[in-house]
Amino acid sequence: MGDPVTALRISVHQALGGGTVADVLLWKRWYASIGVLVSATTLWILFEKSGYNLLSFVANVLLLLVFILFSWAKSASLLNRPLPPLPNFEIPEEIVAKAAGVIHVYSNYALSIARQIVIDKNLKVFLQLVSGLWVASYIGSLCNFLTLVYLGVLLILSVPLAYDKYQHPIDEKLCLANKIIQAQYMKIDDAILKKIPLPSNKEKKTQ
Repeated sequence: MGDPVTALRISVHQALGGGTVADVLLWKRWYASIGVLVSATTLWILFEKSGYNLLSFVANVLLLLVFILFSWAKSASLLNRPLPPLPNFEIPEEIVAKAAGVIHVYSNYALSIARQIVIDKNLKVFLQLVSGLWVASYIGSLCNFLTLVYLGVLLILSVPLAYDKYQHPIDEKLCLANKIIQAQYMKIDDAILKKIPLPSNKEKKTQ
């Protein structure tokens, strides 16, 4: 029999899909990971430190691309050269179906939260939502959206790798933190939340 701790180890690579994205996030393709990190850092410095505008950058890049393709096509027709190799500009139906499925799931989840707050008057869900929005507002006040995206890139390139290497110590700390949070919530629930009167089922039916 093996070590039970080892048996409970989660494959982070499989949890991330087990494909190219997982390889990049876990630095198995270190050249691609470095490319993502360097590109994100370059763009962040370009827009954040130099004051360059994102909309202007995108417009200029597209303008340059269109000019190059137009010039290439014109010179190719005059010199009997092949036209620029352009990919098939079509979105596969599978991608559209997957995107629609993801939007459908998250939309229903948001509507279920709204129902729990408005109709079921679930105080726990309400407090969780308020806390989450307050944290998001506080983080947004510390940095702009571009810096937040850059920090997100740094996190997705570091957190999966760190968890893959130190999974068991991190799980132990997370379990301990979860127990502390649950204990504090139970104290708040007993001291405050249970004392707040909520409408009974009969009152809901009468309404």
